[in-house]
Amino acid sequence: MTSQPHQFQQCAPMSGTAKGKGKIKAGQPLKSSSIGKKGIPSTGGDGGGCGRREAMECITQISESCLNASTPLRHLSPKESLHQAKREELGLISKERQHELDMAKAKAKSKSKEEAIPKYELTVEDGQRLAKEYSRVLMRRHRARQRLAKEYSRVLMRRHRARQTTESTLLKLKKEAIAALPEKLQAAAMVPDMTSFPANRYMVTLTPPIEGYIEKVRDAAKKHSVKEKLR
Repeated sequence: MTSQPHQFQQCAPMSGTAKGKGKIKAGQPLKSSSIGKKGIPSTGGDGGGCGRREAMECITQISESCLNASTPLRHLSPKESLHQAKREELGLISKERQHELDMAKAKAKSKSKEEAIPKYELTVEDGQRLAKEYSRVLMRRHRARQRLAKEYSRVLMRRHRARQTTESTLLKLKKEAIAALPEKLQAAAMVPDMTSFPANRYMVTLTPPIEGYIEKVRDAAKKHSVKEKLR
């Protein structure tokens, strides 16, 4: 019996998803995938995720470097640099060269400002002094709030006293008016009126109320509603 070398082939196409993606053509050898052990990378078809992640990181780095790139400098040949030096001696400076000079001056100024700012290290004494200053600021705010509260209470007290004086004057006038009445009216005025306020009250008018006017209005409204229902 002689065994001939053969290759496993897929007779019928299969799809990896319901929509038919990832089909394998007939006659294509099957790929073997092995599950990697702990600490050992697997040599299968799942290596695309890492490569995609690395590609995305590379793209983000390139985009950040492009966005944060400095102004590019012109490349000049030795002949062009000599020609530019001669033009600068004559006082002729191009726009590109002027832009480069401005950028160099700005960088020099920024470096000088950074060097001019002294480096200060905070000590324990400085922290204590700042804490004391902060406590003084809080005390000032607290005192200002107390001052405002006292002023508001004074305003409320003035309003209350003014209301008390007006009520006392009204009571005094009422007593004087009752005392000026005859004895029979005084006795009737001293009895409190406990009758309730009328529920059906109407607006104040210059003419006296017409008897039966409200009933006529209600009857007309009822007739109008009946006509609307019949329609």
